[in-house]
Amino acid sequence: MALVRFPLSLRLLKEMLLGRGIPVSYETIRQWGRKFGPAFAKRLRRKQPSRGDIWHLDEVVISISGPKHWLWRAVDQSGYVLDEIVQTRRDTKAAKRVLIRLLKKQELRPKRIITDKLRSYGAAKRKFIPDVEHRSHKGLLGLPPLMQVVSDFMSV
Repeated sequence: MALVRFPLSLRLLKEMLLGRGIPVSYETIRQWGRKFGPAFAKRLRRKQPSRGDIWHLDEVVISISGPKHWLWRAVDQSGYVLDEIVQTRRDTKAAKRVLIRLLKKQELRPKRIITDKLRSYGAAKRKFIPDVEHRSHKGLLGLPPLMQVVSDFMSV
């Protein structure tokens, strides 16, 4: 729905539809937004991954008002950000928290997860998704282009 995605007024959207030969009032468009908007927003927020999904998990150190924090991110193979969380620790407990949150949010398990060499991912994976293939790599090799851009941006 154009109104939900783009900052358009109801009257401007009415004129756009009229230009395409669809005569509607702005009140009708407002009612459509109230009726269908929440369903569209929910579907956008809860993107259902397909069974063949590959998740890339990574963490990067950030500084918030001085102290170090860790930004944990999960991205699918097409570069769609599945989840982000900021934590003060970088250990197995933090990796488990990220994985639990990600599994609850996505509702389906991935086919494979790809991580860096941090051993905490392996411990969390063994506990919650032992049947999922796990590959670890050094650096950003094999990550989707969007993940590399985000990592480059965060390191500046």
